[in-house]
Amino acid sequence: MIEIIATTLEDARRIEEGGADRIELVSALTEGGLTPSYALIKNVVQSVKIPVNVMIRPHAKSFVYTEAEIKLMMEDILIAKELKANGVVLGVLNRKKEIDIPSLEKLLEACDGIEVTFHRAIDELTDPVSGIALLSAFDRIKNVLTSGGKSYITNNLTTIRNMSEESKHIRILVGGGLSLANIREVMTGSKASDYHFGTAVRDTHAAFGEIDVARIQDLVKIVGAATNDWIWKL
Repeated sequence: MIEIIATTLEDARRIEEGGADRIELVSALTEGGLTPSYALIKNVVQSVKIPVNVMIRPHAKSFVYTEAEIKLMMEDILIAKELKANGVVLGVLNRKKEIDIPSLEKLLEACDGIEVTFHRAIDELTDPVSGIALLSAFDRIKNVLTSGGKSYITNNLTTIRNMSEESKHIRILVGGGLSLANIREVMTGSKASDYHFGTAVRDTHAAFGEIDVARIQDLVKIVGAATNDWIWKL
């Protein structure tokens, strides 16, 4: 499964044209992704046939939110549901850099009927493996986006494999530093099946670069070929 970040309506159309499986829709990619506008969500969902998961993140200061900000996030989730998004992407920590369970529970209450991805806030934890074990207690969380920690992704492949072993019903979505240059190494080392790309599919690998359809098509071929090879070996 290949998920790619979109920040505009044209991004979303190019991602679908390239053959990706799902879109993560965000604003402010240079800030790590924030909640997109109502109009953007509406038009992207109506313009593509592949699933669209919407980032729910009110600011880029941290993953720690006040009670008022949690209420804003809950309202944004309800808006995404109303606009027929496939799901939402969120993450909440406390000041000790632990998963904020009370806030997470409030957010998940608003997520009934849609897919939930817990994003790379998990990489801020001292032990992401323990984090995935904790998140697996929540049935509504279907995916966790991770690079396995703060180090460069190819240094974290053992951690990602360990996270997969603890994930139960959760699908591990590997992302954060993926590229055409390292995807084969990451696939071989992590044994994951779901991959998330951002600037790797943009011109000059820049946040403001245009989506390169041919680059997405290359990734689809690489991931598909590797997956078919594993199935054959089984």
